[in-house]
Amino acid sequence: MDREVKFVEPAKLYGMIKKELDEAYFEVMGKGDLIDRGQLRRFEENLAAFVGTKYAVGLNSGYDALHMSLRAAGIGPGDEVVVPAHTFVATASAVVNVGAKPVLVDVGKDFNIDCDRVEELLAAADRDGGRRIKAIIPVHLSGYMADMGRIMELAERYGLVVVEDACQSLGAGMERTPAAASQPPAEGDGGEEADARRKARRGRGKSAERNVDLFAEEGAGATRLAAIAPRTTAPRPDAPAPEAIGPAWVKAGAWGLTGCWSFYPFKILGGYGDGGAITTNDPEVALFATRMRYNGEDRQTGEYHGHGFTCLLDNLQAAFLDVKLRYLPQWITRRQGIAARYRAALSDLPDLLLPHYDDPRRDHVYQNYTVRSRQGNDFSQYLKSRGVEVLTQFRKPYYRHEALKLEDRGFPETEALSREVCSLPMNVEIADEEVDYVISVVRSFYGKT
Repeated sequence: MDREVKFVEPAKLYGMIKKELDEAYFEVMGKGDLIDRGQLRRFEENLAAFVGTKYAVGLNSGYDALHMSLRAAGIGPGDEVVVPAHTFVATASAVVNVGAKPVLVDVGKDFNIDCDRVEELLAAADRDGGRRIKAIIPVHLSGYMADMGRIMELAERYGLVVVEDACQSLGAGMERTPAAASQPPAEGDGGEEADARRKARRGRGKSAERNVDLFAEEGAGATRLAAIAPRTTAPRPDAPAPEAIGPAWVKAGAWGLTGCWSFYPFKILGGYGDGGAITTNDPEVALFATRMRYNGEDRQTGEYHGHGFTCLLDNLQAAFLDVKLRYLPQWITRRQGIAARYRAALSDLPDLLLPHYDDPRRDHVYQNYTVRSRQGNDFSQYLKSRGVEVLTQFRKPYYRHEALKLEDRGFPETEALSREVCSLPMNVEIADEEVDYVISVVRSFYGKT
């Protein structure tokens, strides 16, 4: 083995920004700011500003973000939620754990949910009249967004809540046209009127009465809710209302009712432990998540608004993430530069499909650089044998695990890519000569120099 190239090197990245991370640590420890303090609120404000939403709420994981979002939308027993067949299992688990049923749909060549298949499913369900599809969770996989313009149009047509699983795509964006507006936040009075709005937003079936008592008080309207929610994230006057935005570049996590984020250490913005968040323009959703993450308690009044959870983002992790968030734009540029080098050096290999889709409406931030090799495991094992650490996720699709009891309706693209995917080293700490070595090993597998 000539050398080793790690898939990621957290210790090396720490060394690159050690001074600022150490300062963040000593600020938290010196002040004793351990739980739900200023560092968390500062990170939430900065995350919302980066994504382009009015609110962000820090949680314990990406799973918690999905779970909390579905509960805030009133999704529960008897409901069905569309999810992609190719994703991490947490996307479907969040649906199951609110009592709803995941309805799986195959993905396209870009690994994201196939909107043609989604439309076929929704049209058939509409004709049938017996299905209860109330929401869709598009997953923006590996740093590249699903076709949110198409998804928002379908959601509007069929009355669906959209929860974005953006855990792998912080910083990615897509052009929005007037026909693909974001889902609007709630407006007006709370209570029964807020419940009716949530029912209308889903278009049919069960309303959100399961959760309304958790975040709507007597006479509490959006104005009052917005006055409470700023302890999490103040509404930003520079963030225009979704309906006022014309054609624009809109980031992942700013399209649906919520965007869901993971700060697992190896994500594009990773902590030093687990973490997550939601972003939203809806003050009711922000307030609901703020209370429910802390056992249902309003930390200002001490009043409990329901049986909640313990899933708050740790203050220390928030402080670290806030440091890293400042670097994220330049880190994305670095990742895109590495991807361009891979493309220039490997595009002549016919058995290797590279993750470049040339859609001017969308960009790619390359959380992962995931290729598809016709040689499957032979390819990935060859790289490992020569010191190149790679990631081969989802070799067995999650719906084929018997214990999960999910319906396999046949997903040929997911089955094919599950045999073929291999993620090459992609991180900001990798050296140029290491990238060159990865390229040389890939080319040598195919008999090229």
